Amino acid sequence: MEKTLKQDEIDALFEAARSSAPEAGRAETRARVAPYNFSSAGQISTDQLRAISMLNDLFARNLTHNLAAWLRTRFQVNLVSAEQIQFNEFLLRIPEISYVASVRLEPLGALSVLQLDLALAPPVIDLLLGGEGKEGVLRELTDIEESILGSVVEIVCRELTAAWQPVGLSFNFERRQMQTQVARIMSVTEKTLCLSFEIRMPHSSGLLNLAFPAVVANTILRRLTSDWGRSRRHAGETRARMESSARSIRFGASLQLPSVRVAASELEKLEPGAVLRLNLPANTLPVWQVGGQRLAEAQAIRQGWHRAARIERSLGEAEA
Repeated sequence: MEKTLKQDEIDALFEAARSSAPEAGRAETRARVAPYNFSSAGQISTDQLRAISMLNDLFARNLTHNLAAWLRTRFQVNLVSAEQIQFNEFLLRIPEISYVASVRLEPLGALSVLQLDLALAPPVIDLLLGGEGKEGVLRELTDIEESILGSVVEIVCRELTAAWQPVGLSFNFERRQMQTQVARIMSVTEKTLCLSFEIRMPHSSGLLNLAFPAVVANTILRRLTSDWGRSRRHAGETRARMESSARSIRFGASLQLPSVRVAASELEKLEPGAVLRLNLPANTLPVWQVGGQRLAEAQAIRQGWHRAARIERSLGEAEA
């Protein structure tokens, strides 16, 4: 049975609805309010982490290529983590026997900390002195070994400068720091940006860690967010013109046999017309390299009045 409302009853219902609406709105507003945690201020955002990873992946690739060519052995660098921690927590991660250096960042004039596991030192030093890169006993470095390892750290700083060029920072190796001196570089309670890289060699592996002070971290993070956050797209005509210009770029190239070891006594007997026996099979093909990258095996031939290379077999990415 239907019930018909009178006009005064309808008016009372509308009045009750209007009076309860503000209360519901205030309750919803209260539910959306959350207390602010000041300890989370300055935390790295997702966009900033993405930009940091892009820059340091570029640094890892460049360092892999350049040090592998310099040491003439397999050398792989990978970014492991990028996080924000207090400096005293970073200090606790440094092994008792380790290589720690201060690196000055210009134009900010601030100091950062570079730490390298000493397990990597013996094979690197052995390679640079003409050895095979075998691992050695974990111990403190001699003065000569420290000088040799310092040249490697200078290359690391050079590659960091090249990779971090978009944020305008230059990394300058200052000197090695003793364990007791590291804590004086910055406040132990300061929040730092810590980057960790894994380095793998044929006979050894270890970590390369970098710690930046808060003033540097905040500066580079702001620049990274503004520069890398914007999408960079080019019009089709501009892209085609860039590709056309890129095809005219010239790269250094070489056609060469694999490296071999020759006794000093053999070099002493060299004279015009002498034959130097290489410790390679007779069917070994030279390798065609462009820009330091192995592309193919090829035969050296003559084409008219010029030398030429006849490609015999392309090298896959795993072989290159």
